[in-house]
Amino acid sequence: MQKTKNEDLNRLSPEELKKIEKNPIVIVLDDVRSALNIGSAFRTSDAFRVEQIYLCGITAQPPNRDINKTALGAQNTVSWEYFESINQCLKRLKDDEYHIVAVEQADKSTSLLNFKIETQKYAFVFGNEVVGIHDDVVKHADTVLEIPQYGTKHSLNISVSIGVILWDFISKKGAIY
Repeated sequence: MQKTKNEDLNRLSPEELKKIEKNPIVIVLDDVRSALNIGSAFRTSDAFRVEQIYLCGITAQPPNRDINKTALGAQNTVSWEYFESINQCLKRLKDDEYHIVAVEQADKSTSLLNFKIETQKYAFVFGNEVVGIHDDVVKHADTVLEIPQYGTKHSLNISVSIGVILWDFISKKGAIY
């Protein structure tokens, strides 16, 4: 076995990626403090052909040096939009008939192990690295989804959480590619 060379990975060009069908997913970042985490969200969203990223509140926007550092160009291949408030964003998503999924630890959350993917479009909301998702967002979500954790911290970095959620979605639904 040997490592695959970059030229053998059959990568799409940025132009090709922008034109092809995406997975029916929007990633919502609300009040995310770290531009490095935001860049990672772009890079992971590119890998899983996410439709769009919505950046809300204090979440930094491209162009940004730290976003660029971890996005490695994905800030130019994944469509994004900024909203001053999460409520504006959620209204748009509801109007566009997205199923709103707050990724958070909550008393009546659904374990990722039990999450069933239906045919609708999904918007996964990720919150601030310290305080998580705002209570009003949790209350108005269609689903609150929790990633099972078995150690002492019960806290994953937001960029890791995004990767886990997207991988689970693609594994259960099947990719469009």
